[in-house]
Amino acid sequence: MTRTPALLEVMALKKHFPLRGGILGGVTGQVYAVDGVSFHIDKGETLSLVGESGCGKSTVGKAILRLVDVTDGEVWLDGQRIDNLPASQLRPLRRRIQVVFQDPFSSLNPRMRVRDIIAEPLRNFGLAANRSELDDRVAKLMDTVRLPRDAMHRFPHEFSGGQRQRIGIARALAPGADLIICDEAVSALDVSVKAQIVNLLSDLQDQLGLALLFISHDLAIVEHLTHRVAVMYLGKIVEVADRRSLFANPRHPYTRALLSAVPVPDPTARRDRIILTGDVPSPINPPSGCRFHTRCPYVFDRCRSEEPALRDVGEGQKAACHLDALPELHVLPEAA
Repeated sequence: MTRTPALLEVMALKKHFPLRGGILGGVTGQVYAVDGVSFHIDKGETLSLVGESGCGKSTVGKAILRLVDVTDGEVWLDGQRIDNLPASQLRPLRRRIQVVFQDPFSSLNPRMRVRDIIAEPLRNFGLAANRSELDDRVAKLMDTVRLPRDAMHRFPHEFSGGQRQRIGIARALAPGADLIICDEAVSALDVSVKAQIVNLLSDLQDQLGLALLFISHDLAIVEHLTHRVAVMYLGKIVEVADRRSLFANPRHPYTRALLSAVPVPDPTARRDRIILTGDVPSPINPPSGCRFHTRCPYVFDRCRSEEPALRDVGEGQKAACHLDALPELHVLPEAA
């Protein structure tokens, strides 16, 4: 059975940033921020891109949005290649892919009222015939993100962080986007507010059939929102799996270490913790072979010299690891 064409297809995406120095300011090296990333997102699906800070997650999002030009690879949206489109042809793309930024305190113009912030994409794409229709559409978007209509004449500083993020979501929904990239969209919010925003995004996805690329380092949040998870480390994807399989049986040592660090609300629960030694290597000079081998508890000689391919390891999971199976964890006895 063949898979239906994906809404978004990312193929061997690379983004390298040149380092300049010396007297003449020439290129002295490269930052390998994203180095051969491939994944797809189907219509109405959420793919979460997770990993430590600095692993290249946000750069992937910016490359898809064409906020940075790619070094190599391809990005396809609904059957159309978009990474090589000239600037003059990007306008329709902007309408179909929108973004919700990390910081709701700086992503909104403090000099604009909420009505004008949400109305701006409607004006830009000519989606309202007159002022009355514009106000009506803004009011409906306020309803959609569960904000009172009478708040549209207030300024961003009059709202809480969670309310500001709702305004950002309303702005992303305004042009009728097919795909919304949420770049750490809940990381700056309180725990209870995070849950509200995640529930809102889930409800909007069900109602509107949205596809979401949810970029996050918080696996506890990801577990409640996503359909599939792609785990990144130092510019590469090391594991891809559906939510249930990844959280039940991670197949890459780095994924296992990330999951072991997720807080457990049950105070009586005991489990092994995997403490990674050392720091993340520099993306300017990544290690040879497997990029995780400098911190991996299961490293052996082959890891240091041969880069593992992202391969099928069963049950719909893919992992970039030379081990066919990870060693069993020692189960700690329950606390008395």
